[in-house]
Amino acid sequence: MKVEAWMNQLRRQLQRANYAYYLQDDPIMQDEVYDRLYRELQALEEKYPDLVTPDSPTQRVGGGVAEGFVSVKHNIPLYSLENAFDLGELAQWVARLQGQVGDDETVEYVCELKIDGNALALTYEDGVLVRGVTRGDGETGEDITNNVRTIRAIPLRLAMENPPARVEVRGEAFLPRQRFEKINQMRQEKGESLFANPRNATSGTLRQFDPKVVAQRQLDFFAYTLYVVDENAETPTTQAESLELLAEMGFQVNPQREVCQSLKTVGEFFETWEKKRASLLYDTDGVVVKINSYALQEKLGFTQKFPRWAIALKFPAEEVPTKLRAITINVGRTGAVTPLAHLEPISLAGTTVQRATLHNMDFIQELGVKIKDTVVVRKAGDIIPEIVRVLPELRPKSARDFKMPTECPECGSTLVRPEGEAVTRCVNVSCPAILRGSLVHWASRDAMDINGLGEKMVESLVRGELVKSVADLYRLTVQQLTQLERVGEKSAQALVSAIEQSKQQPWSRVLYGLGIRYVGKVTAETLSASFPTVEALSSATVEDLQAVEGVGAEIARSVYQWFQIEANQTLVQQLQSAGLNFTQTETAAPVTDATETTPQTLAGKKFVLTGKFASFTRTEAQQLIEQAGGKVTASVSSKTNYVVVGDKGGSKQKKAEKLGITQINEDELKTMLS
Repeated sequence: MKVEAWMNQLRRQLQRANYAYYLQDDPIMQDEVYDRLYRELQALEEKYPDLVTPDSPTQRVGGGVAEGFVSVKHNIPLYSLENAFDLGELAQWVARLQGQVGDDETVEYVCELKIDGNALALTYEDGVLVRGVTRGDGETGEDITNNVRTIRAIPLRLAMENPPARVEVRGEAFLPRQRFEKINQMRQEKGESLFANPRNATSGTLRQFDPKVVAQRQLDFFAYTLYVVDENAETPTTQAESLELLAEMGFQVNPQREVCQSLKTVGEFFETWEKKRASLLYDTDGVVVKINSYALQEKLGFTQKFPRWAIALKFPAEEVPTKLRAITINVGRTGAVTPLAHLEPISLAGTTVQRATLHNMDFIQELGVKIKDTVVVRKAGDIIPEIVRVLPELRPKSARDFKMPTECPECGSTLVRPEGEAVTRCVNVSCPAILRGSLVHWASRDAMDINGLGEKMVESLVRGELVKSVADLYRLTVQQLTQLERVGEKSAQALVSAIEQSKQQPWSRVLYGLGIRYVGKVTAETLSASFPTVEALSSATVEDLQAVEGVGAEIARSVYQWFQIEANQTLVQQLQSAGLNFTQTETAAPVTDATETTPQTLAGKKFVLTGKFASFTRTEAQQLIEQAGGKVTASVSSKTNYVVVGDKGGSKQKKAEKLGITQINEDELKTMLS
């Protein structure tokens, strides 16, 4: 593979991982793997600077802003930190900055534990909290002020008699381990899915639309950065002074910090807390090392991404040996069969670990693991348990190979391994495991958001044969539900009401809930905007689907194939008959000014967009057209007035030529809009 192609491949992988991590709270890549790929891309870009692209993950600060909250620009950007993974890399960083400040300059450091949570930016005016914003992409974040107000460790008013005119405070919201375990216990009792780790739970909590839910979860907060934006106020001159002032203002500041006079004492602080971190009440994944002097910080400045005066020294992943007792398999909602390792319980990174995924048969063979082997387990990024290697010298004579079953343990159907895939699958759409997974997914928060339809209730419904497809949910009665074990009339009525209420969910959520392979929440929103009815989507060709920005060949094929299956067509018809929303609801064009609306220059005109545009994305173009009174449809027909053609127009352009539809470019569209 050519260098440029490989760099583009790395960028795509890292961008997908960034999106899953920051916006979906659903990591798809282990931290160590991400770091390795990131460094490989970084090294290639240093070697081939002409091949650096503006959209490269190395050219940005972090993830984008999730939808659902108001997007606001940070008053002061939130930069991410450069990482060091051992004391040798830290020494290189120190040598580099010493060369920048001069050998005669004495450098003092402040060491603080790196809290494993979610960064927040707080704004205080005249001592009163007026805004709380998530980190977002470092330049722009989500305004979650109402949620921030529920965190007791964040003062609503600064503990000062004469506060500065404006104060900007940065810190980390997090969940203490004990509180995290209690929340998961409560969710398990309700039959709800469990949070993977405290960081994931914190992120999900901060994105709740109901502040009462945030308050119930009792998030905590450590402040670590202070900006005093007031020419008349006295300001700190060092990071250590800022931390002291933050404490005086009423913030909780992590007591595990130290001013260090040398690289040696920094190393001692790091090694001490690497050993003691399991004793803490919260998760930490390293030490943040900062230059103490603000004058030196200002002198050193910033790179495009990082402050030159700070670095995150990451703790190595903890590794512990244990015995592999057994391997079972789990069948997911897509039919994927995943081997699961059952381990002798071990304490790892502050939690008890008894299971670890083995991914697929190829992974097992590559690892060379046998049942009853002694294996080394670690938490990737201190989150996901994984087996990293086998200790064959400790292998007992009774150790035996694992063989992937040929039949599904849930339904008895023959398992298949599609050509070119590593995953073995059950392809029986009536498999109870697939049905259970589909129902849980359908009821999930980002899909139909059906309160009370958790894993335990789904299990009862499937076991009682009350539900054999998603459509059956909409035929359930209170009388049927009360026949189930431990289901009273009140809870049955609540569930029936919640199911009925889910009929109001928009087309994008229904599409996501259908569980089409590769169609996540964002892709569902993109597709529903481009294909505003299920009829438009189901009749789209692979080429039509691929013409939508953000929809690749894999997604396009998956969506197309899903709608070709007769059972899926029947499901859609049944759900339509039940009254669910399979049409994109049109919204009023946004008003740009309180007294002036956008001129309706395109009123009554129908447009189709195809290809890529230089000045705007397809979504932005659609918004501009709709604001001007026009309508954008997904496919070309005799009723189409204009086809706006960008780079690589595709099948829609050809169809426009065949039907004699007027074609315009983006410059001509801009003229029409103006």
